[in-house]
Amino acid sequence: MASATAPAPGWDPGQYLRYADERSRPFFDLLARVPASEPAYVVDLGCGPGTLTQTLARRWPDADVVGVDSSAQMIAEAESGATFARLTYVCADLRSWLPSSERDAAPDVVVANAVLQWVPGHVDLIRTIAGWLAPHGVFAFQVPANFDSPSHTVIRELRESPRWRDRLGDDADRQAAVESPEAYLEAMTAAGLLPDVWQTTYLHRLTGADPVLEWVKGTALRPVLTALADDPDATAEFLAACAAGLRTAYPAGPDGTTVFPFRRTFAVGQARDAA
Repeated sequence: MASATAPAPGWDPGQYLRYADERSRPFFDLLARVPASEPAYVVDLGCGPGTLTQTLARRWPDADVVGVDSSAQMIAEAESGATFARLTYVCADLRSWLPSSERDAAPDVVVANAVLQWVPGHVDLIRTIAGWLAPHGVFAFQVPANFDSPSHTVIRELRESPRWRDRLGDDADRQAAVESPEAYLEAMTAAGLLPDVWQTTYLHRLTGADPVLEWVKGTALRPVLTALADDPDATAEFLAACAAGLRTAYPAGPDGTTVFPFRRTFAVGQARDAA
């Protein structure tokens, strides 16, 4: 999701899934810390193409699982691969969607995997989502914590350069898209949740030509690709400049692989008993 000053990024499920294994590992690391054994109602906010939502239905086969995403492209991809009778998808903005619109019950687990960084002011949503939960329910999320890394600074500097700033400068600086781990800990505590917050840096070993460019084409570059969608020449020019900067920042090693460090912040909060 983007601010009102720029079009919402168009999503490409195929590009996003290009590094599906690397993108999915944080989800499973997050899920491993969710203290829920037999939830009846599970919500996946920002479900994307539904690949990971299906793992929720597989882990808890007796639960009703709902995947929510604002991208019609992602929801179409998710629905095409749905294989569980108790798994459904809905195309909606998570800022306005309510669990009561799908099921007249409180969720036992709400997961938001790598989506809140696209939602301005998402810290305020923590209290809202905490209010949805059943007693002992769990809200678990993870967000990128690498907006100061070259994978983002190269894009930001290009967008803010004289060549591109009039066309792409809006919302170029996304460092404020996420908060510190301490801020999430405080927000979860204030929302009445028992928090567990941590950070992990993954060292992904990527292969192929310009692999970091291909990675960010699935995520961080979506606003740029959306803004330039009607201008193939400009798109090619921007991507060529971006590729050159990323190759310098992330050179391939002697074995041909490229090490891509990626830091993420994780938070799991459990609700207390009902008053």
